[in-house]
Amino acid sequence: MGRLLPVHPFLLLLAAAAFAAVVRSAPVYGPDYLVDGNQLVDMQYHMGPVLSASPTNLYLIWYGRWDPAAQSVLRDFLASLSSTAAAPSPSVSDWWARTPRLYTDQTGANVTGAFVVAGEHSDAGYSHGTSLRRADVQSVIRSAVYAYPDPLPLDPYGGAYLVLTSPDVAMDEFCRAVCGFHYFTFASVVGVTVPYAWVGNSAAQCPGKCAFPFAAAGAEYGNGEVLRPPNGDVGVDGMVIVLGHELAEMATNPLVNAWYAGDTPTAPTEIADLCLGVYGDGGGAGVLVGNVSRAPDGTAYNVHGVNGRRFLLQWLWNPVRGACYGPNSTN
Repeated sequence: MGRLLPVHPFLLLLAAAAFAAVVRSAPVYGPDYLVDGNQLVDMQYHMGPVLSASPTNLYLIWYGRWDPAAQSVLRDFLASLSSTAAAPSPSVSDWWARTPRLYTDQTGANVTGAFVVAGEHSDAGYSHGTSLRRADVQSVIRSAVYAYPDPLPLDPYGGAYLVLTSPDVAMDEFCRAVCGFHYFTFASVVGVTVPYAWVGNSAAQCPGKCAFPFAAAGAEYGNGEVLRPPNGDVGVDGMVIVLGHELAEMATNPLVNAWYAGDTPTAPTEIADLCLGVYGDGGGAGVLVGNVSRAPDGTAYNVHGVNGRRFLLQWLWNPVRGACYGPNSTN
């Protein structure tokens, strides 16, 4: 990746003051977020780094009490991202290669096409409680990298950290405004600057907002068709959607100074924000998700993963096509 160097203390003060406003997030589902097909989108590069280390090391922090079957789904999704992952087309690796990989930094280096889960940490004791603020995520990461006797490594040049919270963990603005978010750590808190993302399991709190289309979006959004989750778990299959959203944006805008649309970094529109709720051709109008595949058991998906997995992933803003795009498109 482009080097994520420690940040000057003055910039840390500015960043801390603006933290709540700047943290980039996957909003709760609402058709008003979808981009009109005729709308001009000015996706611009702002000279910052992208995640280009090959491989990029992912460090997982399982916060709360996790079902091993749910963890297996998420691990298989992450293992499916790399170009070497063996899966039928359209695949998760196709989804990554045909959009996020196309974005580059100022040196011409593309976003990475290789990921490896380089470490995992279980925080089953809820070290920071069951109700978190956004700023607490950095403290959760700090606890993991200083844990005894098995800390996660600090990896400022090739790592990204994923904090995944169990269904019983509340997060500030979770369900009301966000389903996940990404940002970067402050050296004053964690010791170095590294990109991270948080995604919560919404099954017990707001599946219609953060696991749509696997739960009804609500009458205010016209309800919409509810699809059967491909791995049989509304909360975890919903997390896959949000995790894909956040990974794509973290890879293309890790320090909130690389790829985004809009006039200000305090409110950037990133490559997944533009395509929220679109999963196939014909998606994007109201609560229409678009054309997706159906397995013999009736579950819905649009990409294949490793170990025979299927997943539903939202489309992303493709810089070549200048439109939302996914590998299951017939166009």
